[in-house]
Formats: sequence, structure tokens, C-alpha cells
Amino acid sequence: MQAVKASIPKALPHGCCVPTCDNSGAKLIKITSVFNSKTSRGRYPAAGIGDIVYGAVKKGTQQMRNTVVFAVIVRQKKEYRRPDGMRVKFEDNAAVVLKDEKGNPKGTILKGPIAKEACDRWPAVAKIASIIV
Repeated sequence: MQAVKASIPKALPHGCCVPTCDNSGAKLIKITSVFNSKTSRGRYPAAGIGDIVYGAVKKGTQQMRNTVVFAVIVRQKKEYRRPDGMRVKFEDNAAVVLKDEKGNPKGTILKGPIAKEACDRWPAVAKIASIIV
């Protein structure tokens, strides 16, 4: 896992529901914790593009519902700035469900564009991405 080069704001707080963009069987994930997030006392942890989160599946297939999974955030509505000065934002928030915390995706198809920063950090997600922005 490499460091992200862009300055990405943490736009998805602990407790928010994020739709998934893969065919793993999960449709909606509620973020329960964010890995490696350090905050001040009393502040909820939040996630941005490329962060790995721990979430509970709220909607999906019967086997996936009420399970706890790892996921990577691949799109966010809040714009962020790349080092070359370009600002990027997506029209929705999205996550990819993982098999384990090493970054292997559970699904085989990713729908929609994936942020370049998430692909740089998680190469296994980049292998099955159809569009990288």
C-alpha cells in the first residue's frame, strides 16, 4: 500500500452508508470504522478515496446481509486536488468490497470510473477496473 499523492479530504464519516460498485453481492455498506485514522478526541473518524474501511452490509443478497466486510473507497462527491492542480470530483460515492485487508477484491467486475489514487494504492482493484480517472 503506497501513500496517496493528492490531498484528499475525508468526506465520508463514520456511520454513513456507501453504495458498492462491484458484483460481490453487497449493495449498501455502513462504515463502522476507518483503518489508520487518527483524529482528535471526540471526533468521528472519516474516510476518503483510497482508504480501507470496515463496514456492515445493510442491503444485498441474503448471504451478504448482516456481515462485516472490508472495503476500499473508490469514488467521492467532494472534490479533491491533484498535485498538477487539477480538481476531481465524481457524481456519487462508491466502495469496493474486499476479501481481506490485503486489498483483494471480492467481486470480478467494477461498474463506473475508479479514481487513479485508489488504483495506485490498491493494484488488485486496478486490475479489474474498467475506467480509471
